[in-house]
Amino acid sequence: MIPGKDTNVEKSDTQKEKFGSFALFDIEHFLRRILKNWYWFVLMLGIGYAISWVYGKYYAQNIYASNLSLSVSNNTASYFTPNQSFNFIWGQGGNQDGVYLKKMLLSRSHNEFLVKELDLFVNYSTKGAIKSTYLDKDDSPVYVQIDKSHLQQINYPITIVPKGSGTYEIVLPEEGQSTNLYSYEFEGFHNINAYPRPANKLIRLNEWYTSPNLRFRLLENPVKPKIKLDNIVVTLKSVNQSVGDIVSTISVEFDKEINTIMVITKKGFNLNGTVSFLNRSVDQLQRKRFLDKNIVNKNTEQYLQGNIDNIRKKLDSSAQILNYLKTSEKLYDIKDRDEKSLDKIKDLEAKKADLVSKINSLNSIRGSLESRNFENMISTNAAGFEDGMFSANVSELKSLYLKRREMASIYKPNSEPMIEINRLISDAKLASSNLLRNYYTLYYNEIDKINQQVADANSDLTSYPEKERKYLDAERGYNMIQATYNSLLSRQNETQMRMATNQSDITVIDPAKNVGQAPIGPNVKGTKLSIMGGLLFLPLLFILVGELLDNKIRNIKELLNATKIPLLGVIGNNNNDNMLTVLEQPKSSVSEAFRGVRANVRFLSEENGKSKIILVTSSIGGEGKTYVSINLASVLGLSDKRTILLGMDLRKPKIFGDFKIDNKYGISNYLTGEVSIDQIINKTKIPNLDVATSGPIPPNPSELLMSERNIKFLEELKEKYDFIIIDSPPVGLVADSYELMKYSDSNIYVVRHEYTEKYMLKMVTEKYHNKEIQNLGLVYNDYNTRQGYGYGYGYGYGYGYGYGYFDEDKNYKEPLLIRIRNKVQAIFNRK
Repeated sequence: MIPGKDTNVEKSDTQKEKFGSFALFDIEHFLRRILKNWYWFVLMLGIGYAISWVYGKYYAQNIYASNLSLSVSNNTASYFTPNQSFNFIWGQGGNQDGVYLKKMLLSRSHNEFLVKELDLFVNYSTKGAIKSTYLDKDDSPVYVQIDKSHLQQINYPITIVPKGSGTYEIVLPEEGQSTNLYSYEFEGFHNINAYPRPANKLIRLNEWYTSPNLRFRLLENPVKPKIKLDNIVVTLKSVNQSVGDIVSTISVEFDKEINTIMVITKKGFNLNGTVSFLNRSVDQLQRKRFLDKNIVNKNTEQYLQGNIDNIRKKLDSSAQILNYLKTSEKLYDIKDRDEKSLDKIKDLEAKKADLVSKINSLNSIRGSLESRNFENMISTNAAGFEDGMFSANVSELKSLYLKRREMASIYKPNSEPMIEINRLISDAKLASSNLLRNYYTLYYNEIDKINQQVADANSDLTSYPEKERKYLDAERGYNMIQATYNSLLSRQNETQMRMATNQSDITVIDPAKNVGQAPIGPNVKGTKLSIMGGLLFLPLLFILVGELLDNKIRNIKELLNATKIPLLGVIGNNNNDNMLTVLEQPKSSVSEAFRGVRANVRFLSEENGKSKIILVTSSIGGEGKTYVSINLASVLGLSDKRTILLGMDLRKPKIFGDFKIDNKYGISNYLTGEVSIDQIINKTKIPNLDVATSGPIPPNPSELLMSERNIKFLEELKEKYDFIIIDSPPVGLVADSYELMKYSDSNIYVVRHEYTEKYMLKMVTEKYHNKEIQNLGLVYNDYNTRQGYGYGYGYGYGYGYGYGYFDEDKNYKEPLLIRIRNKVQAIFNRK
């Protein structure tokens, strides 16, 4: 039976619509193309590895991180160094001191102080043959000290080359000098007149280098660096840029178990630089907080002493009044005194006196805040609370006022920077005022409750005579003043104790150290994988795009599923210079394939299984229809069947060349009546095979082929020959072959592997299933025998390779994948 031959089952309209439709993507062929182009993947993998190696070796800048851990005590006295007490009332976190310290570490004011104090706007590096390496200041043999009163060009690399004996050459870039220079005094830019490029110059240590855009000198590093450098590249940055770079590389986290322990991390290109910065940063923070605490404690002690002096005067006056009533009015021994109510009133008025004292302290804090008198502000302890958020806002407000004062000398009042800093000041003032208002509200609410309780207690004393009530009122006033006095004394003692035992509330647990930490970035391994993966993806992408754009027939199984036309045979590659493969290589696999076509073509005809006239066509030229016609005719002639091959492709004659026949007279001459039939029939080397060539190209080939004379010509030949093979024109170009099919017994449609376009089969498939073409079969031509005939279908037309069955087997070499498969199978098949 012919592979793919349909039975006489009626097909639905839906099935007919699917005929001739191919899949948009052939995954099997796509995978085979990937295997076929394996060397591109190996090449891209090698290139990717080389690029990633060079990147990791010479271009990747390692990023290091160092850590410092510290603990924050909870006994601070300054609201510049906050603690925790009433914070819980407002629902704030339990570690406000740590939150404030974190904000301080990340604040612009703190880091700007460090940048200016430690000259962190001077950046050091050294340039190698390929890449630059960042240095810590202490890694350089010399320090650069700039003249801050001189305008400097920032982001301008200055190369310092050691020349020996304390001499260094200053090398500036060939171009890039700017007239827009930076002032470190005013932290702003100023324009100067154009100037020529400063010349390179030799200078000694402590000697000033001066040019229109730079002024600095070199100071010797007291500690000799371990590494000798061929050059030092110094780049200046603005204060603002340096602060931004530093803040972006700092992170602060709290210990999960003990929230008063903080871990500060600094990232950078130089490990020593990160270690040095962290230790210096915390050291400066400790010093600053210690000074702040002393200032605020001193202000608080003075404030409390002033209040104590005033209260003492009131207390003495109240005591005199009380003594007068006792001696003159004899009221010191009141009968039936309600001691319980009096004690309750005494306690309530003592609390009220304490709250009034706190409110007075709040008034002092608010007054200092509104008058910007930060240097004389008292501790919030005097007001009975400590609030980290309030302290942070006041600290931020103080730094903003200082910053605005500096900016006022550079910017106009209505400029954008001034508008922005005024907005920040307003936000900080509003936040601070809101926090104070919360405490005012809290204290006044408490006083209202106390007043109500006192009023209730007073109702129990209304039965006393007027003189006795007068004495009790005086006694209550004295007790209230005395309570206030005692409260102030208690706070003064606490403040004096803090001043006497004052020390830093920051304790460093583990300082930052260089213990040879490995870099944390970049992810060189991930980058290498990305580079290699990206380059490996390129050939895959090209193959995928090529596969999507490729519309050629490559899969026999897909071809048969789409067309549902019987497959007569698969023909391999023709390695000969001519088309006479069957005649010149009778033992080849291709010759055997044509014998299979000869056997299968007989099943196409429904008339006694005999095909007298066999028409061969294709979609377009170049698909091998002439090649198939010649070799099919040769196979039939060699099997003792009288066969004639007719070259009816009158537009493009071919047959005569391979058989070495003169094409002077042919079918076109016969159909025009110029010659007789005997004059156009030529003998060949095969006794039973005759050939009638097409002859000269006529002006009207279609009319000649459809003429009555041509029909009679075929009928006459049927009487003389067992088989008539017609090499007809391509159906995709002209309709001649469709007309000739009306007189043929069997029709062969040639499809060439990786040549025929899929859309070209649409028309012939539709005509076949619409019964417009009868007895049609496919021949799959020029298939790659290295892949094995019937790839994707399984009919095994390429059997014999490597088994000594065909002539090609002596030169056959199994593909690499086949050899690997055979070796693996041999290993597992061992007993």
